[in-house]
Amino acid sequence: MGEQEEDMDNIRVVLASASPRREELLRQIGIIPEVIPSEIEEKVTEKEPDRVVTELSRQKAEEVAARLGESDAKTTVVVGSDTVVYANGEILGKPADEADAARMLRMLQGDSHYVYTGVTLIAGNKKRSFAVETRVDVYPMSEKEIESYIACKESDDKAGAYGIQGRFAAYIRGIDGSYTNVMGLPAGRVYQEMKKLLEDRND
Repeated sequence: MGEQEEDMDNIRVVLASASPRREELLRQIGIIPEVIPSEIEEKVTEKEPDRVVTELSRQKAEEVAARLGESDAKTTVVVGSDTVVYANGEILGKPADEADAARMLRMLQGDSHYVYTGVTLIAGNKKRSFAVETRVDVYPMSEKEIESYIACKESDDKAGAYGIQGRFAAYIRGIDGSYTNVMGLPAGRVYQEMKKLLEDRND
């Protein structure tokens, strides 16, 4: 294990996302990533939320890995990720505008929904993809509370129009699963899968 831990300290991790939350979560677990956002035009062929996020995470990671080429491929791990909210049979991404954010929040308030994050890790010719599900229970919200929350601008770039780590915490009744998954990256699972990927590569 000591040799494996040394490997984790010495690898180059490239985050294929411009999300400051994902970068912050990697830093929180001791990984300082190099940020190279994917430039791919996302194409979804899947229907189920766990498959959608896995597919998109794979597209992002593969595009960045291809741009990096083979140099240092054995010591570089590319991390691609995508998050959606799933409520009442509908996949919710980032809101198009304030009216869309209000529609999403009305759907989520006083009910349960699921957050899915797909992650793909690529190191050289080794690849691991997975999706993590977290159930989130939300307290009822009045129209005034919804309007006030949207006005604080936290909804703008977040799947499902809310950020669990911000003011929306006032409306979280509870969660079942990974908290960091709801923020956009299941940090613990990412770390464990990264270790397995490096073990596979070393074998």
